[in-house]
Amino acid sequence: MKSSFIIIYRKYFLIYNLKTIVCVLLSVSFLSVSAQEQLSVRQRAEEFFQRMEYAEAIPLFEKLLLKKKRPKAKYIERLASSYLYINDYESAENWYARALQTSKHSSEAKWGYIQSLKQSGKYSEAKSQLIEYARDQGSTPSILLELAGCDSAASWIATPLPYHLKGVHEVNSSLSEFGAFPLSDKLIYVAEPRVGAGKRSGMSGNSFLRLFVARRSGLDLSFPEPLQDEAFSSISYHLGPLVATRNEDTLYVTQTYEGRKVEKYRFGGRRFRKYNLDLKVYIKKEQHWVVQDFPYSNSSSYSVGHAALSEDGMQLYFSSDRPGGYGGVDIWYCQKKSDGSWGSPLNAGPVINSIKDEVFPAIYQGKLYYSSDGFAGMGGFDIFVAKGDAGRWVSIENMRYPINSASDDFAFVPIVGEEEDFQGYLSSNRGGGAGADDLYSFSYQKPKINIVLHGAAFDKKTGEPLGETMLSLFDGSGRLVARKESEADGSFTFALSKGTVHRVFAEHKGYMADSLRIDAVYPKADSALMASLYLAPLNKVGDKLVLENLYYDFDKSTIRPDAAVVLDQVVRVMRDNPSLHIELSSHTDSRGSDAYNMKLSQRRAQSAVAYIVSRGISYDRLKAMGYGESKLLNRCSNEASCGEEEHQANRRTELEVIAN
Repeated sequence: MKSSFIIIYRKYFLIYNLKTIVCVLLSVSFLSVSAQEQLSVRQRAEEFFQRMEYAEAIPLFEKLLLKKKRPKAKYIERLASSYLYINDYESAENWYARALQTSKHSSEAKWGYIQSLKQSGKYSEAKSQLIEYARDQGSTPSILLELAGCDSAASWIATPLPYHLKGVHEVNSSLSEFGAFPLSDKLIYVAEPRVGAGKRSGMSGNSFLRLFVARRSGLDLSFPEPLQDEAFSSISYHLGPLVATRNEDTLYVTQTYEGRKVEKYRFGGRRFRKYNLDLKVYIKKEQHWVVQDFPYSNSSSYSVGHAALSEDGMQLYFSSDRPGGYGGVDIWYCQKKSDGSWGSPLNAGPVINSIKDEVFPAIYQGKLYYSSDGFAGMGGFDIFVAKGDAGRWVSIENMRYPINSASDDFAFVPIVGEEEDFQGYLSSNRGGGAGADDLYSFSYQKPKINIVLHGAAFDKKTGEPLGETMLSLFDGSGRLVARKESEADGSFTFALSKGTVHRVFAEHKGYMADSLRIDAVYPKADSALMASLYLAPLNKVGDKLVLENLYYDFDKSTIRPDAAVVLDQVVRVMRDNPSLHIELSSHTDSRGSDAYNMKLSQRRAQSAVAYIVSRGISYDRLKAMGYGESKLLNRCSNEASCGEEEHQANRRTELEVIAN
């Protein structure tokens, strides 16, 4: 028998995440396999999936599915779930959509599809699916909460608040960084080390969480270093986040319990040992830290962590799934007694806590900031602010977009300012980041000069206005700024930022997307810009278009990264129109022999089709045709003398609807 250490958390099902209070370390036994045994692709994929090592399972499930014309719904769902669990929501959406087209899909597949839509910010589509789901499963409080969240989120993302978010590039990597806490001129945060030896998560393959420190000037940081202190050197598993007293002589540090008295339970027919989170108190004695147990930890029964101190130091807040709460994980607090010890934990109450999870509390200017997935929000964990004190909170408010996103947003820590004029840090796994969880700085920046983009979407074939087109505004770094539907006449407006490059992306069911770059402008007074987007229809038999900017290297049929971006648009159209069947044809110019060009164009067409299939579209909806130089668009045949631009016009890839 062998053991593997993996991390799980409770959210939709049991999904990997490093930041929630129920993050636990498990030791699980798996069936040993002798060296002589050869597991099949299916068996290996299932083994990795059961071990929650989704990054390893994905290529195996893809290999299994792409070998079969009619793969089983079970394995399509497994692949979709794997993508959802590693936060690749576009791929999860593709494969869940494929699963739902089968007759034997599960209700869990529908729920996973809804979550992938929400996490991609597609709230109107998610709402439609939720209504269908409620019709089949019943209108539970959880579903009604999700529906309310879709309505609110669509409104918030259409009219974002004037916060400026910036990824902290000195800190962020492809691994996880989160949970910032300011200490005088420094910032302490939690991260997966980029390099390191010793024990690792069996699921992510990355080192266990450690504390890092970076020098801070305003919101700007220096490049970080591991927090070197002998007090932390012996910690085997996850370490952090922390909070410090005002004079920095006492630290409250969250870490994984390492003792033997642990929870034991079963899941999926396997036995688990659950190592809960523990809160430790580090007290400075001369030049050394003395470690003490937080008196109300009970790691054999529940988790305690994510500490926060009130500004006068008289209240200690934390998250815990201890008995007596309102849901899974609640916010609790202790009052400091006259002898300096902490009184018994009290629940922060039903205004703050929900039937789900509340994590990462922070106190600033007499307000409580924390994250929850139990109130109407944008998706995942949203950041909320509460007014009140201790257990007497009178109201909570969602911080809205862009503080919140369709993904998990948490660990909100203001460091300067008050009311609407303040700055700080938050953590998020939203799209456009460096990878996994990232740190972001935020600042409230109400613009002094208003720049408005007035635009409209049109049917490229007829020139008619295209209402209900989904418009997404991105900045130059690919961060989503705002998203809304066009009016019935195809019109839309966006507020732009001065000195920032923007891109508008337009999508409509049954049409190829269109996009437009908006160069940075530097006006000295309020200004308005104009834009038009033209979407090519692909919804009737005979509809045809040339795929712009889909290029191959000379004499090659390999799909380049820039070509993959174009083909992903085809995937979206086919995913959103499940009855659509297309012919994808490749054409060459006249240079080279006719026979060679015919073979090259066929290989290119087949490569493009194979890529689309790899993204979740069924083979039987696609036809690859290579026409070589048999369908030239101009005079440039074998005998003609033509320039490069004329030859380029003949080197093209076309789509044509052959059934719908």
